[in-house]
Amino acid sequence: MNERKFESRAEVVIVSSAFGAEAIRRDGHAYWAAAASRAGANGFEVRRELFADESDAAAGALRELGEQIRALGLWAVFSTPATLFAADGALDRDALTQAIDEGAALGARIVKLQLGGTPDGTATDAATLDRALTAISTSRAQVVVENGQLRAGGTIDAFAALFDALPLDSDALTMTFDTGNWLWAGENPLDAAQRLARHVRYVHCKAVQGEGARRFAVAPAADDANFAALLALLPRDVPRGIEFPFDPAALEADAAARVAWLATA
Repeated sequence: MNERKFESRAEVVIVSSAFGAEAIRRDGHAYWAAAASRAGANGFEVRRELFADESDAAAGALRELGEQIRALGLWAVFSTPATLFAADGALDRDALTQAIDEGAALGARIVKLQLGGTPDGTATDAATLDRALTAISTSRAQVVVENGQLRAGGTIDAFAALFDALPLDSDALTMTFDTGNWLWAGENPLDAAQRLARHVRYVHCKAVQGEGARRFAVAPAADDANFAALLALLPRDVPRGIEFPFDPAALEADAAARVAWLATA
């Protein structure tokens, strides 16, 4: 008898900005979460910077949004542009606490901040990391830091130094690996994946076109060997977020096609 082989599927999150920043600000996250659900996504990423008004970040508003997302059969990621480390490299505990509190109100599974720090990295002394881990211990969500598009908070060495300094048995602070942002920061994504894969708990997926400051995010091509190599290096059992723009002429059809593709890529 031939054994049937079942294809493993990754969980796919649609990042709200994939539908267009102006559309999210105009219609609200809940409207587009419904589109993400129809597209077959598992999760939906709420972007704090896309709130139309600061009142959208109030605890009551976040709870209502979280309930709407769950009613659609989705789980939530809460993303904030705030940085875990300030521009001088010191821990920004207030930003961390705020992100955790807002993520809790939303009922998020993952809370994502930018790493921040200086172009040379972040504070990694034991006292600083103990304060960070103490704050993170209050979070029911997985707290992750993402590689950004600037050298400050976007270098492989900064992430490696931080994770090397954390206790070996700690999985409290991990990372979102953005496949495209490394290029803005002048880093090689494949090198980043080889060094940091064991710390990755969420992947932001996109390809990049253009050069220098004129780079922009695009959907990876079906024959993009570099993107395929990146996915092969990164853990398969973590969610994959679509952070490239959908075709504006066929938003929902394109969203459904991209979710189906990324789940098995």
